[in-house]
Amino acid sequence: MNKELFELGISKRKATLGAEYVENNLSKADAFNLPFQEAMTEWCWGFGWGDETIEAKTRSMMNLTMIAALGKMEEWELHLKGAINNGVSVEEIRAIIHAIAIYCGVPQGVECFRIARVVLTEKGLL
Repeated sequence: MNKELFELGISKRKATLGAEYVENNLSKADAFNLPFQEAMTEWCWGFGWGDETIEAKTRSMMNLTMIAALGKMEEWELHLKGAINNGVSVEEIRAIIHAIAIYCGVPQGVECFRIARVVLTEKGLL
């Protein structure tokens, strides 16, 4: 494991997803999934999110579209919350969902709007 990338990954992961969420996931890790948690933190968050060429807000916007295309809606909800933490506005979220509906299909757009409404309402943004 690259300790430097892991530490960078932890900081990027906490900044986007929230320290409580990240610490909770890591505290639940055991011998079975700890290697995955470490590798994912190092690779995705340290190497990927640690590359400042694309700032966190744009990276969040990209992730929302890619995760929606994969149909991984639990992850989409998590990354929607992260996108809000990274400064993505309600108007930008709406535009992202429009693109999702165009390129991934209207049912996927409907599902994203459903989830977004709940999250945005919980955060007092709607």
